[in-house]
Amino acid sequence: MYSVEEFGKEKTKVMNYIMYKKRTEKEVKNKFQNTIQSDMLCDIIEYVKEAGYLDDSDYIKRAVAEFMALKNLSKREIKYKLFTKGINKEELEDYFYEHQEELEEYERKSAQNIFVKKQGTQEKEEIANYLLKKGYQQHIIKEVLECKTY
Repeated sequence: MYSVEEFGKEKTKVMNYIMYKKRTEKEVKNKFQNTIQSDMLCDIIEYVKEAGYLDDSDYIKRAVAEFMALKNLSKREIKYKLFTKGINKEELEDYFYEHQEELEEYERKSAQNIFVKKQGTQEKEEIANYLLKKGYQQHIIKEVLECKTY
């Protein structure tokens, strides 16, 4: 068992880590698993989750919005990035299902941006292969190459 003082001290460390940048539950566990005893860490995580500071579904929303604003990624790349952060696969699938139209449109624009950027230096086939490797859907690649969408 641990004391209230120990809990408070370690909780402060976890809170500072979370407040510096939004984190997933897995990131917090990985960061503190060797420095905070496991039963205390579980209690701290439970505490910060109940207080609303640690919420993986909120993390998904924020991360996807950030990716959409700043990067050209396929939906598959976004899923992979979030999955590596420790987001539950079912939670990810639910989010992507609920926002499929918005994400589909983002992926189309993202592919278009990459196409425009690369068309001066690469052939259409090379760009198509690049987009395919990056996880873009074939029908989106086809639309972009045929310039149907713009």
